[in-house]
Amino acid sequence: MLDDSLLDHAEALAAADRGGLLRGAAEAGALTRTAVRHATEAGLAELRPDGRPRALLVAGPGPVAGCAADLLGAFSSGSVPVSLIRPAGRSAEPSDLRWTLPGWAGPLDLLFLLTKNGAEPGLTALADQAYRRGCTVVAVSPAGSDVAEAASPPRGLNVPLATLPFEPGVPDERPIAAPGELWTLLTPLLMLTDRLGLGHAPPDALESLADRLDKVAERCGPAIPTYDNPAKTLAVELADSLPLLWSETPIADAAARHFATMLGALPGRPALHSPLPEALTVHQAVLTGMFAGATGEDDIFRDRVEEPQALRARIVLLHEQPPTGVTAAPAARSLAHRHEAAVSELEASEGSRPLDAAAELIATADFTAVYLALTPSP
Repeated sequence: MLDDSLLDHAEALAAADRGGLLRGAAEAGALTRTAVRHATEAGLAELRPDGRPRALLVAGPGPVAGCAADLLGAFSSGSVPVSLIRPAGRSAEPSDLRWTLPGWAGPLDLLFLLTKNGAEPGLTALADQAYRRGCTVVAVSPAGSDVAEAASPPRGLNVPLATLPFEPGVPDERPIAAPGELWTLLTPLLMLTDRLGLGHAPPDALESLADRLDKVAERCGPAIPTYDNPAKTLAVELADSLPLLWSETPIADAAARHFATMLGALPGRPALHSPLPEALTVHQAVLTGMFAGATGEDDIFRDRVEEPQALRARIVLLHEQPPTGVTAAPAARSLAHRHEAAVSELEASEGSRPLDAAAELIATADFTAVYLALTPSP
């Protein structure tokens, strides 16, 4: 069971947070503003492109590249294909990873390289491949890194990575899927795709994005009690549960996949994602199998002290906007009721723009994963 005695003690949470996870989640808005400034200084705001690319290609280590590709595809509304180039390698170590351009990639395509390290030989090799093929290359990586050099003019453009200031006494123990990191890498791409006409992310939208991340940090911060804190509340609900993350729009799909990644990377908890309405079929067996809800049959003589708490499937519905029109949300709730499965709902504020909705869903998910990581079972 979740050790919820820590959740309403901000000092205890801070002491348990040796990797600075809460700080990373809380400063996502500040990181976004810094990323905008770096991208502006790199010249992205002044670009006058001649036309739009045929396709966008995204590459980088860790799960952030995948989430960035998902969101770029969602924001562009299918106006241009967005493809993630998945790495291959002998291990997951960044130095072992290699990326290969698809055979069709050429001068009409745009390649994004995303890395917080910048020392990956596979990414510098990919930049060389792209240069030989005539692809335009834009990297977001630390200034002066190997990847930054490989993407520098005339081969491409590098936007220096926005980072948090050094905090004495906090060791660098952050996992590869650190909260807040997504926005440092994605924000320059949003600026560029806006200049290309592939998404709507003008300066006021990016400032609104940063403001929304700040608001989530205020609502979900460690000083806010559980009863008034969406992330802490969701963390309690997900304790001793197998989350089934269901969504039915591209932005909510991206947030749900990101949530599943963060639950695995931070607290080490399994979670399953499926879009609606397919989830009603592909996860139905989960609701009736070993993770099913209570059946009403209980042995009053069993030992409840020594017996570990059983995982129960819990549906989490993620909404970009309140479901309207043709939606599978009522069917999802009905299916959960029939199988006695609990339901949680994570919804962006009504009337949110797509970028703000993505920020609210992802930031709340990040805080939830952090709280689950900092409050292990007693």
